[in-house]
Amino acid sequence: MVKAEPLVDPALDAALVLDLVERVSATARHGVTQVTIGPGGEERLIGTVAAWCERSGNELVSVTDGVATIRRGRSADPFAGLPPDQVPGSRLWMYTNFDCNLSCDYCCVRSSPQANRNALGVDRVRQLATEAAEAGVSELVLTGGEPFLLPDIDDLVGVCTAALPTTLLTNGMLFRGRRLSALRRMDRERLTLQISLDSATEEIHDSHRGKGSWERAVTGIKQAKQEGFRVKVAATLPYEQTHQVEPFHNFLEGLDIAPEHRVVRALARRGSAEHGIKLTMETLVPEVTVTATGVYWHPVSAEHDDQLVSRDIFPLRTAIAEVRRRFAQHRAHTIAAAQWFPCA
Repeated sequence: MVKAEPLVDPALDAALVLDLVERVSATARHGVTQVTIGPGGEERLIGTVAAWCERSGNELVSVTDGVATIRRGRSADPFAGLPPDQVPGSRLWMYTNFDCNLSCDYCCVRSSPQANRNALGVDRVRQLATEAAEAGVSELVLTGGEPFLLPDIDDLVGVCTAALPTTLLTNGMLFRGRRLSALRRMDRERLTLQISLDSATEEIHDSHRGKGSWERAVTGIKQAKQEGFRVKVAATLPYEQTHQVEPFHNFLEGLDIAPEHRVVRALARRGSAEHGIKLTMETLVPEVTVTATGVYWHPVSAEHDDQLVSRDIFPLRTAIAEVRRRFAQHRAHTIAAAQWFPCA
């Protein structure tokens, strides 16, 4: 004997659609609401919800225990409006080490001659560079600490430039002896040196980085250019001074540093800095950053647990995907919380 199929009341579909229209219409753009699907023929009713969402331009987020979660409208592209080089995962930052020959009073990761090295090492850097290229990363950025304190810095840079164009951040003060020889072995076509210089005035720079550091940094800039490297110069300033830098730009013009190779960034209240702008995961566009201890949201917050993404460095593709997922979630919440409410 053939088992009879249970009867399904067609009125359930109509009632469900009316409920969908009522609830979603009362929801803010990109906001979410929940609708109970109801008893009997649940699988078919899920199909009704999915079909209605498709036709009406809304998004079925999930169905759990007979409750459908629906977003009014489609998810906004979380990366819309960002320049290509700011899309999370377009660049990969690596902290090669944390020890430094300077003790800058605003270092975001507290680097100094007394800091533990916590080096990534050439083997992990090689794997990161390889996986970065496979994951669609377009540029590698190496920072510290001071990378030129590492005895194998040329090998480390070499595995990066072999995979992708690379930028190496340095204070530019150590281009002598074996370190100068290491510099000369680096790929001038694939490597950019970014050297820190905070002011056109020696006293201002040295007040934060140490006596004599300005003169040696300027010498390093000139030396790197003479060696045929592309050189960027980066200044860290209190926020209120970041728009008052004409003398600094004039000075860099004299050093033949192109405008597009000048970076002026605001001081962040992180690490050793007692003053500066406050940066959180919600207010920062992420730059995937890897240290010896994990993956972080942004290089300014490496080694700060509030911006730790994962202790697992590998596989890199998974870490990048997690950063992108969290960023998309932050952006979606921002869009949902700030709705257009027309009064005219």
